Amino acid sequence: YVRIAQFQEHTGEDLAKLLKNLRQQNKTPLKGILLDLRNNPGGLLNAAVGVSAAFLPKGDLVVYTEGRAQDSKMHLTAVPADYLKGGGKDDYLKDLPEDIRTTPMAVLVNNGSASASEIVAGALQDHKRALIVGMQSFGKGSVQSILPMNNGTAIKMTTARYFTPNGRSIQAKGIVPDIIVDDGSDPSFVTKEADLTNHLSNPKDADANAVSKDSKPAAAPVKKPEEEKKKTSDAPSGPIEPGSKADKQFQEAMNILKGLQIIQNK
Repeated sequence: YVRIAQFQEHTGEDLAKLLKNLRQQNKTPLKGILLDLRNNPGGLLNAAVGVSAAFLPKGDLVVYTEGRAQDSKMHLTAVPADYLKGGGKDDYLKDLPEDIRTTPMAVLVNNGSASASEIVAGALQDHKRALIVGMQSFGKGSVQSILPMNNGTAIKMTTARYFTPNGRSIQAKGIVPDIIVDDGSDPSFVTKEADLTNHLSNPKDADANAVSKDSKPAAAPVKKPEEEKKKTSDAPSGPIEPGSKADKQFQEAMNILKGLQIIQNK
């Protein structure tokens, strides 16, 4: 079980060390890997590429960007040049046991998983490397660029969108898990990118936006008092420790991993 709270400068390197140590302690290939990206707001792009590269074959596409300007287009793959920040750094994945890349794997996400964490989940999902478990992610799939001004200030502009290897835009859509597991939280308190005023749209929403102006949104279904009461009683009374017995999503993901192990060993 590996939990990444944020993608920082040494996240990829720390993950590689942890995986190597676990493999050495186990003395045989690991039976399963559960990567927890819940409530991970993102961070450094190269760190996300490095984490993805730890589980993917060398050279596999991790993420690409599309924007109006030519210099906003990038293709980042599972190669050292794309996950090592700055030249001359030693490749921290070079000694990673090869069986790590074929170990049964699941990834946990929720509405708090955004940006870099969505890039990792999307890459592993598209390459069918891992099953994604949990709730739909936040949907932060835009690229920001800082343009310096002559007076010492700068303008931060959105210049491109992130796309998963199969061409799915993360923006305002997020990553939809292969297996939905509710965490019991009240959806009325959940905010996603698509809920924000003036958010950048998903390119596939263009057709949806062409709906007649006369059309009216469907009325929200009326919930019965007993349904509201049940939902309130099912909701967690306080913060749940990730990886604990009370962590329903974690427990379900572990059961899924056990099933993947059985299938692989047949």
